[in-house]
Amino acid sequence: MTTPRITLFIIAHNEEAKLAKCILSTKGLVHEVIVVNDRSQDRTEEIARELGAIVFSRDFDGFANQKNFALSKVNGDWALNLDADETLSPALKEEIRRTVQNTPHSGFNIPFSNYFLGKKMNHSGLNKEHHLRLVRTKNAHYVGGLVHEGLEVKGTVGNLKNAINHYSYDSIEIYFRKLNHYTSLAAEQMYKNGRKFSLPFVLITIPFEFLKRYLLKLGVLDGIRGFIWASFSAFYVFVKYMKLWFLWEKRSV
Repeated sequence: MTTPRITLFIIAHNEEAKLAKCILSTKGLVHEVIVVNDRSQDRTEEIARELGAIVFSRDFDGFANQKNFALSKVNGDWALNLDADETLSPALKEEIRRTVQNTPHSGFNIPFSNYFLGKKMNHSGLNKEHHLRLVRTKNAHYVGGLVHEGLEVKGTVGNLKNAINHYSYDSIEIYFRKLNHYTSLAAEQMYKNGRKFSLPFVLITIPFEFLKRYLLKLGVLDGIRGFIWASFSAFYVFVKYMKLWFLWEKRSV
C-alpha cells in the first residue's frame, strides 16, 4: 500500500516569532510545506525557506481566497492546515499518520487546546473548540468572505481525538494588535453584506457576551484569565460594531 502524502499549508503575515515552531512540530509527518506569505516585513519568508518550505507571495484579500490559493499549490494526497501560532503534539502526529493510511473519510475535525497569556484555557468557551483542518486535497474548497472562512469537503468527515495546540495570545499587546485587524475585517464584511448598525442591539450584545463567556461558559473557573478573556470578548464586539457604525457614517457624509 502506498503511503499517503501529507502537505502542510500555512498563510502567514509577520510570523517570524512562531513560524519555525509550527513547521518543526510537523516534522516526520508531512512531505511538503507550503507557506503563502502576505508581504511580511519581518523574517517570515526567510525562516520558511530555511526550513524547506515552498513560499508564495500574495496580497491578503480574505481568508477563504488566501487559503484556496494555498490549497491549489498542495501536491499531497492530504492537506493539513495550521496557523503559524499552532503546533501538533507527538500524539496528534501519530494519530494522523495512522488515520490517513486507511480511512473512508474525506476530512477530519481536530480539537483545539487554546492557550491565553501563557496558560491553557479549560473553560470560557475555548475548551470544546474544533475545526476541520485535515482533508483530502482534491475534495476540499474554502468558502466565505474576508473573515469566518469555512472548509467544505465532498464526502464524510471524521473526528480525531488529540488536539492542536493554539498559542494565540502570548501578551495583551498581541491581543489588541490582532483585535484591531480582525474587527476591521469583520466590520468591512458586515458593511459589504448590508448589515446596519443598531445601538439597542449593541447595548444588549456587549453585556451578554461577557456574561456568556464568564458565567455560562464557566470562564470564572479559568481565574483572572477567564475574566480578562470575557472582558476582551465583550470589547471585541463593541469595537467591531463601532467600526461598522463609522463605515456607514462616512457614507452619509
